[in-house]
Amino acid sequence: MASSSLFQSPSFSLKPQKPISPPSTRPHFTTTIKCSSSSSAAKCRDNIRDDAHRHNTTHTHHFSAKYVPFNSPADDTSSESYSLDEVVYRSQSGGLLDVQHGMAALKNYDGKYWRDLFDSRVGKPTWPYSSRVWSKKEWVLPEIDSDDIVSAFEGNSNLFWAERYGKTVLGMNELWVKHCGISHTGSFKDLGMTVLISQVNRLRKMNRPVVGVGCASTGDTSAALSAYCASAGIPSIVFLPANKISMAQLVQPIANGAFVLSIDTDFDGCMNLIREVTAELPIYLANSLNSLRLEGQKTAAIEILQQFDWQVPDWVIVPGGNLGNIYAFYKGFHMCKELGLVDKIPRLVCAQAANANPLYLHYKSGWDEEFKPVKANTTFASAIQIGDPVSIDRAVYALKKSDGIVEEATEEELMDAMAQADSTGMFICPHTGVALAALIKLRNKGVIGPTERTVVVSTAHGLKFTQAKIDYHSKEIPDLACRFANPPVQVRADFGSVMDVLKKYLSKSEAPKH
Repeated sequence: MASSSLFQSPSFSLKPQKPISPPSTRPHFTTTIKCSSSSSAAKCRDNIRDDAHRHNTTHTHHFSAKYVPFNSPADDTSSESYSLDEVVYRSQSGGLLDVQHGMAALKNYDGKYWRDLFDSRVGKPTWPYSSRVWSKKEWVLPEIDSDDIVSAFEGNSNLFWAERYGKTVLGMNELWVKHCGISHTGSFKDLGMTVLISQVNRLRKMNRPVVGVGCASTGDTSAALSAYCASAGIPSIVFLPANKISMAQLVQPIANGAFVLSIDTDFDGCMNLIREVTAELPIYLANSLNSLRLEGQKTAAIEILQQFDWQVPDWVIVPGGNLGNIYAFYKGFHMCKELGLVDKIPRLVCAQAANANPLYLHYKSGWDEEFKPVKANTTFASAIQIGDPVSIDRAVYALKKSDGIVEEATEEELMDAMAQADSTGMFICPHTGVALAALIKLRNKGVIGPTERTVVVSTAHGLKFTQAKIDYHSKEIPDLACRFANPPVQVRADFGSVMDVLKKYLSKSEAPKH
């Protein structure tokens, strides 16, 4: 694929470096709050952490969470469980784990209480609640000390009313795009990584044998991991598939000081290696096999409800690769329903690239046949180029419980959808193009109606994928028509030539309607 040629650039080279020891001092936030000079009794606040100690929200009930085997009954106290302070990723049977919250204690407060509490924290410079993840701390990591939290005030991303795209392309008035890529490192992965690294920070302070944090990545996970580790002074180790991610994605972990291994395999191969390594070395696994990540990612679903003033959309469409995110969204919506904040959950759609579509094939079989991994082929939606997803069981569960659908998009469909969206004022990633292409198909089939409120989850910032956009608008992608390409026009540097091309352009432009 054309974008992969970036990695052949002779101007960019990496030489092995000696590991750098983490700083000896604990990082702290230096945001200051000015003291009032009108009162001699006023005490100067050193930073927002100190201020948080003075205004800490307290509850009369103790909230807790633990690891349990995925899909364990909530009222089953006899099954296996683990403290969140244990380093464990799989159940005794080898299955997935899930974070289970003590719902009885949470239900001592009604839905209105939780809505009011979460809303009261929005837009306030209060540690750690300025983060839309940690504004739901009681539902995420209830037992962590706020001093152990590592946060970049993630969340608070734009819920964009895609009015023009919705009306002109889809005939819809209620299309919204949740821009999760408007985040610290440019993707939704920040939402989960703040939780995971905060817990690692807690474990290291407890003198648990954790020397660093590692992940396999197709780009965005490594960026989030390296940034949050750098903020906390924790070593990060990244396994990347060689020549399969964009330069913008590669440079992020490098810039943040991660120890990067470029490995001659695909993501699935990197994932197998990191699982073997973390089983032998005291390196904490940061991939979505680790269910802590999903606790942060589920807050995006709660944030959508907040932004709609706790009104539930009809549909939410999520791009799917390793498939943890579709379950995280389900978990967030379901938790809100169970605790009385809303009375229903939206239908979920998982959108996959046709070149990496194991969930779609499983769905088309009616869920009846045993799941079969596939060999993922190259796709512009590189972050979801995964043929053997870790969270397959979670995804199937979420889709069944939400009356959900799986749809796919070809390379031409996803790139055209991305270009059309960009031409209406957005600047999205190819993965969001997959979700929009899936939406187009579902609208054409009549599955999603013109008046149904639909949210498309945009997972990463478009600036991470500029080469793909350049190739598209240059019409340099083999076998793609690039129907919506908008290349620059070459023109001589004289007034007459400029006027000629402008008149030709303006004659084709439709006058605005009033």
